[in-house]
Amino acid sequence: MPALKTSKQRQAILNELCSRCDHPTAEQIYFKLKDQYPSLSLATVYRNLKLLEENNIVMRIPCPEADRFDGKTKQHYHMTCLNCSQIVDLEIENDEQIDAIPKAFGGKITGHSLMYYGYCEKCTKESES
Repeated sequence: MPALKTSKQRQAILNELCSRCDHPTAEQIYFKLKDQYPSLSLATVYRNLKLLEENNIVMRIPCPEADRFDGKTKQHYHMTCLNCSQIVDLEIENDEQIDAIPKAFGGKITGHSLMYYGYCEKCTKESES
């Protein structure tokens, strides 16, 4: 794949995404940047996120309401809060079993994702009080 050319808007989108840990939607990124980049359109944000994903610079997290994006591409897992829909990064140590599955499979696995569902720390504390 040829090197991805840089643009001010693409770099701004990437910088915004990488500065966040809340796994924003394309719309959230657009609304955060639109005042600074008046010519930026939502379509431009979607197009650039797709290019960044295709080049393994960002990760797309499929979600029922709207796909979310993650600037952290190192293999890690997520938990979705069933109350507030927040997506939280999970670092799982000793995931050798997960990594062994593609080796035992007869076909070709090119990637995987693992999503846990439950309640984030804030929602858990609120429900306990």
